[in-house]
Amino acid sequence: MTTVAPPTASPTGSESQPEKAPTPTSSAPAPESGLTPRQRLYVIGAIIGLIIVVIGIVAAVYWMSQNAAATSVIRDIFIIFLAVETLFIGLALSVLMIQLARLTNLLQHEIKPILESTNETVNTVRGTAIFVSENIVDPVVKLNGYVAALTKFFDLINLIKK
Repeated sequence: MTTVAPPTASPTGSESQPEKAPTPTSSAPAPESGLTPRQRLYVIGAIIGLIIVVIGIVAAVYWMSQNAAATSVIRDIFIIFLAVETLFIGLALSVLMIQLARLTNLLQHEIKPILESTNETVNTVRGTAIFVSENIVDPVVKLNGYVAALTKFFDLINLIKK
């Protein structure tokens, strides 16, 4: 156990304080809800935005109920907008179907033969590796073992003769 000497008075009159252990610095403690302050701001902003949208819808409905002529014009504009949007969606779906048909054709007629050829090549390489292992590598390893054994044998014979 270490003891700390009591502070002594310095000639300038200020007392020296014992050094404190540095406290670990960390970011703000995690709130109980599990949200960071930035996430909490996003949630609050989303709630405020939702409230503004609801208030806007209520105000628009009230205004439309007071102005029947303007409401019918706005309704007609929205009907035209939805018709144009339906045309664009139909066009996009047609393009999507054509692209899907082209992808299917590509997979069946180009990718499948490439994969079959690759599989055949891998099988050939596997067979070649087995052949080389059985007919070249194994005999060479055995021969090296015999040569090492004979070398050790002759070294032992020379050792005994000395």
